Formats: sequence, structure tokens, C-alpha cells
Amino acid sequence: MPKQYDYIVVGAGSAGCALANRLSECGRYQVALLEAGPTDWYPWIHVPVGYFKTMGNPLTDWGYQTQPCAGLNGRSLPWPRGRGLGGSSSINGLLYVRGQQQDYDDWANLGNEGWDWQQVLPHFVNSEDWSGKASSLRGKGGPLSVSETRLSRPIVDAWIEAAENLGYARNDDYNGSTQEGVGLFQLTARNGRRCSSAVAYLKPARKRANLTILTRSRVEKLLLQNKRVTGVITQHGPIQAKREVVLSSGAIGSPQLLMLSGIGPHHELQPHNIDTVHELVGVGRNMQDHLQARPVYKCKTSTINTEINSLFKQALIGLEYLLKRTGPMTMAASLGTGFLSTEYSPERPDIQFHIQPWSADSPAEGPHKFDAFTASVLQLRPQSTGHISLVSDRFMDYPQLHPNYLATELDQKTLVAGIKLARQICQQEPLRSMIVDEFKPGKQVAEDDDAAILNWARDNSTTIYHPTGTCKMGIDEEAVVDPRLRVHGIDGVRVADASIMPTIVSGNTNAPAIMIGEKAAAMILEDAQ
Repeated sequence: MPKQYDYIVVGAGSAGCALANRLSECGRYQVALLEAGPTDWYPWIHVPVGYFKTMGNPLTDWGYQTQPCAGLNGRSLPWPRGRGLGGSSSINGLLYVRGQQQDYDDWANLGNEGWDWQQVLPHFVNSEDWSGKASSLRGKGGPLSVSETRLSRPIVDAWIEAAENLGYARNDDYNGSTQEGVGLFQLTARNGRRCSSAVAYLKPARKRANLTILTRSRVEKLLLQNKRVTGVITQHGPIQAKREVVLSSGAIGSPQLLMLSGIGPHHELQPHNIDTVHELVGVGRNMQDHLQARPVYKCKTSTINTEINSLFKQALIGLEYLLKRTGPMTMAASLGTGFLSTEYSPERPDIQFHIQPWSADSPAEGPHKFDAFTASVLQLRPQSTGHISLVSDRFMDYPQLHPNYLATELDQKTLVAGIKLARQICQQEPLRSMIVDEFKPGKQVAEDDDAAILNWARDNSTTIYHPTGTCKMGIDEEAVVDPRLRVHGIDGVRVADASIMPTIVSGNTNAPAIMIGEKAAAMILEDAQ
């Protein structure tokens, strides 16, 4: 193994794979991509519905757990994060959402020049191979296959029609000119198979002589000399970077690595006898995530729950997938969606629905035994922020995760409003006639009792797997990286992943993380001239 490269990318997740591809594409630089986990060999990674087999599986999931959270009545939550090539894009629900144009304009207005919508749009377009209706806002021929769903279910179609009957507009492309409305999800899939960032970006780049992909190579800390990062220390030994190290280890891994290397809040480092090389108070702070409440309705029509309730049915589904690449095994985590406004944000959507023709207490536990669907709802732009804390100076010890959900009144009111809207939609035809009973929250939680609804949400809500913001980009005192993603006060190192988001995007985070990788590579190559 060579001991020196021009660029070292730490983490082969959504952003890291895009970075490694684009940095090595020109052929001028030697690039190393270091991934702590294994290759993406596990067969269930590549089957769309495989998230039932990969989340909670130590082969593919780091298996983080949050600390007890006051906003959730003292509950702690599992936080699945992808382990292996592709990172979380190898175990996620395949849902492709860019977010709202205003999200990126907001970033720019916070002092992040170059991150407004018009300047990030080309990177979304360049990444995409969109199979739907042509548009100047959508990409064709990019590495990441984005497609319309290959599956339909009557209960999801009925939910969309019911929402329309309540006055909400149909939107067939929420990644187009506007996000607002109801419709079907787009997904990162190609010919019935998952298109992770590893499939999209590493598969076509593997044979490049200037790209080295090293799996099972966890980075222990950064090599520093006079406040310049000169390389990394892995479990296999040191590796030098002639130009830069780029951290793409995600909202947990990237801040943890900075702190283990002496870059972060002094009060976090001192208890673990880590010398403070450079104090950056924002490292590990500003943690944001989307919290989802999951109303569940028993229904008369067939759903995935009972379509797979026997070995014979499972065999038929498996055979259909093998022969045609169609059927339930091509299902993303949700089919229907809605980006809608509550009274707390009339000018732009502040809640998102994930409509699933199945129900479960968690993907790892599998579906319920009765026909039901889930009308999951989340607040798009929570105000509550949390943080991560080191527990030791050892890289193998997971940090403590403090998500601080539902800490503000706006977050509480918005989630309650979303749950009430879920109930209102389910009272509209044609959906109402298909529903047998509200399984969760249930009749014991009155529709007009906001306090009871909030308490149910505290007891039952869970993450939708979107941790962000812990190495936030900006120019204020809590910023960790500047608008070109360079770590403030330290040379030779950047961060490029979802941790740099100053505020969480309005929707699922895989597509924005890939965009961040694309934009980071463009800036790095530009600065190298």
C-alpha cells in the first residue's frame, strides 16, 4: 500500500464516493478513499427492499444509540448509519429529495457564499441520471440513477387522492420548480436495484490507476504539524497527504475525528487528556435531525404486511424480482409523499409525509401481521439542536449522541399540527372507506387534545435517519468550516458531508450529501490550479 497520496478522503459514504470519483477523474492526482467498514458485498444491500435486512445488522450498520432524550420522555433511539462502501446510501430507503430552493438561499444568507440555489443546482444536475420527464432542472447521463417508483398500491393512491380532495395540489416532481404538494417518491434505483453512491461513483472509477480504495481502514486521528494536517493515522499505520485530507465520515464520524485529533471545544477534549491543538467550539454542536411521528391505520385493502405473511407468498415475490426486477422487492421505504404547510409556515412547506403501504414498529422487526399503512409525518426544519460528546480518546468508542428532540415550542406545535393533518386526510374519501381503524395513536388520543397528541409523539416518534450539522459551515463563532469547506484555523483539511449543513434541508438528506461531495470536489480542484 502506498504511504502517500495527493488527496485522502476519509469515509466512503454519500459524499465521499462522489468526492473520490471527481477528484480522480482528471487523472492528475493520486487519491485514496479510506472506508472503516467492508466492501458492499452483502447481497441485501443491492435489493431495494433490503433495508429490512441491513438496518440493525452489524454487518452493514454501525448501530449507534442516542442518549435518553427529555423531549422523548426519556427514551433513547437507535440511529442506524451505514457501515461499508456507500455508507448510509447502501442501507437507506432510497428516497431522492433535494430539499427546497430556499434552504440553500438560507445557507448563502448566513454568509456561505456560493451555496445559494442557483449555484448548487448544477451539482445536483451533474450528479443525476433522471429517467422521468425531461426538465432543465433535472440531470441526464450523470452517475446517480434517479427513477420514478416501479410499484403502486391502492392505499397509497387513495391517500394522495384524499389529500387532493382536502385541497392540496398534486405534484409529480417535487424536485422540480416547487416542492409543495402530494405525489409519489423518486428513488435512487436502476433496473430494480439500489443505486448507492458506491454503485454510482465507485463502480465506474475502480479501474483508475490513480484511485486507491481501502476498506476496513478506520482512521484513528489526523496527523498534524504546526496546525496543518499532513495525513492520517489508520489502524494499519500512517498515510501522508501531499495536498489535503477531506473528512466525509458523516455527522457522527467527522466531528469525532476532529475532536480525537485535538480540534474542537476544549471542555470536550480536556476530560479525555486530549491536547487542544486548535479550539473550535462548534465541533459536535448544531446537531439536527428529522423526528418522525408514525400514525398507523388498519385497512381493508391488501398491503405488504399480509402480502409476505407466508413462505409461499415470499417465494412468489422473490421469483418475480429475479425474473422481472419488479414487485414488492423493488419498494423504497415509502411510496407516497407530501410536502405541506401548517399554520406555522404558510409561505413554504414545513412538514413532510412518508406514506408506506406497510406498518412496523421498526424496519428491523419486520411488518405487523395485519393489513395496515403508515402515514409518517415529520417537521422539515426543526429549531431544536443537539450535540455529540466524546467518551474517551479512543477512536473505537462511540461518542454520546444528544439529539435534543422537541426542545422548542415551535417544534412541538408543528409536529402536533402534522399529526392532526394526517388524521384529517384519513377522514377524506376515497381513503376513509378503506380504513378499518386508527391503530396509532388510537381513539384514546383525542383529536382535539394537543397535549395528549404531543405526549403520544414523545412516547412513539423515532428518527428518520437524517443527522446533520455537527461541523457546520459558516462565518460565525460556532462555524467549523468556511464556505469552501476548509476547517477554520487548520490548513490541509476540509469536511464534506451532511455535517457541514448550517441548517438541515427540508427533506431526506442523501441527495444533498451527494451534492455536497460534488461541489466539494469542484472547489478542491479549482483551488488546486
